[in-house]
Amino acid sequence: MARRSTDDPQDTGGTSLDGGPSDGAPSDGPRRDRKTGGGRRRLTADDWAAAALAAIGEGGLAAVAVEPLATRLGTTKGSFYWHFANRDALVDAALERWEQLHTEAVITTVEAEPDPERRLRGLFAYASAASAADPLEVSLLATAAEPRVTAVLRRVTDRRVGYVAELFAALGFPAAEARRRGLLAYTAYLGHTQLGHAVPESLPDGADRDRYLDSVIDTLLCRE
Repeated sequence: MARRSTDDPQDTGGTSLDGGPSDGAPSDGPRRDRKTGGGRRRLTADDWAAAALAAIGEGGLAAVAVEPLATRLGTTKGSFYWHFANRDALVDAALERWEQLHTEAVITTVEAEPDPERRLRGLFAYASAASAADPLEVSLLATAAEPRVTAVLRRVTDRRVGYVAELFAALGFPAAEARRRGLLAYTAYLGHTQLGHAVPESLPDGADRDRYLDSVIDTLLCRE
């Protein structure tokens, strides 16, 4: 676990990193930090978790190393040890951040739409576009054998499939059928994500992509 979540008095400063959200989407990047009177930045445990998560997206779990992350953040290892007992604690914090930003926060945003079909279509379109722009999901799936990643992937998968099943249930499908279609929708999303990073030219683009994604939902909503 992180040792402290307060501002870091041990940080040695560096260039501010702008990780603000784009187009209302959650951001994985370190945010711009406050400065002390002497011009030093103060990093938080969340800044370290964000940097670690970005590193996982770029190079997998092996890319989470304290010294390169300190360089990335413009600080020293002393800042890391102020907030975390060890690397494992940082990995746990990064995975928790992924779970919250890429699942819980997305569901909260989608819930603002009262119509369940529009919620379903909007969720599928947003998730597909977000995963196409960011290799993080694929990197985590590639490291699924790591016990820490396995546990988080299991929770996230159950939450995502369960939520999509709730949408199908809200559209009038019986519970067992809603669950089956929720699972189908999620496997379609994962397949689309994997293919988008492995062989992106095989997928439609632009308006054709939007029509394709709509057709996937049309198929899943079809009643025999």
